[in-house]
Amino acid sequence: MNFEVAKVNYYDQLHAQNLVSLMDYYAQDPMGGGKALKEDVKKNLAKQLSKLSHAFSVMAFADGKAIGLINCFEAFSTFACKPLINIHDVIVLKEYRGQGVAQMMLQKVEDVARDKGCCKITLEVLSGNEKAKSSYKKFGFRDYELDPKMGTALFWEKQL
Repeated sequence: MNFEVAKVNYYDQLHAQNLVSLMDYYAQDPMGGGKALKEDVKKNLAKQLSKLSHAFSVMAFADGKAIGLINCFEAFSTFACKPLINIHDVIVLKEYRGQGVAQMMLQKVEDVARDKGCCKITLEVLSGNEKAKSSYKKFGFRDYELDPKMGTALFWEKQL
């Protein structure tokens, strides 16, 4: 099987369709909340991402078929005074998991981050998603801490 990873062109109709299809696949999985994307999200996602200069996505293909996606957003580290990349979504179609697809996409994200002069890449993962945690650890991610006495960082949210 021939794998390829490329940055997503949000203006390309096929890339946009694949992005939405993969996001909807992820949204319907228990790790993505278990609910399909709303129609207005499907209709507008690529368009809205294209408006964000700090957003980029990478997509994996197997023999031309879109099989994986990572959505990223550039932020800023005040401690390092440099940009950073936050990975927001990581998706690999079930039948392609365990074949190194996530590792190839993560490498592409790292390449982009290095080109942008970023100091680090961050991501969030559900504590029960052992396969994803294993993949991220394999790539070099670890818990974030400043002082072991204070513990590791937690990711919280407040819905609006």
